[in-house]
Amino acid sequence: MSAAVIYWSGTGNTEAMAKAVAEGAGVEAVAVSDFSGNAADFDALGLGSPAMGDEVIEESEFEPFFAGIEDKISGKKIALFGSYDWGDGQWMRTWEERVKAAGAVLVNDAGIISNLEPSDDILAQCKELGKKLAE
Repeated sequence: MSAAVIYWSGTGNTEAMAKAVAEGAGVEAVAVSDFSGNAADFDALGLGSPAMGDEVIEESEFEPFFAGIEDKISGKKIALFGSYDWGDGQWMRTWEERVKAAGAVLVNDAGIISNLEPSDDILAQCKELGKKLAE
């Protein structure tokens, strides 16, 4: 199974989560700005974005990337993760709904979210998420 872990991070919190997911999946984490592959070529995708603005995924780079692959993820395994500073995680619930509506299969019932810097427990959850992604 081919997997990719693609993320956007402004403070390093989501990047730390991405690295843990990638470690579990046995792949390298790639910042969305550095991703040059075709997401449609992968069987499984780990996608990470922090909450921004009015509880949405990052709008300048990650949202356009996700919108561009949204119609190509049907049947794929998707793992979602990201960090936030305020709110209650609505951005993740909205993102999960978009993934399901696109016909993809969430690896976990819910994405993994971390309030600010991820704890060791959250990073361990991310590593397990990566293992499930690569199965």
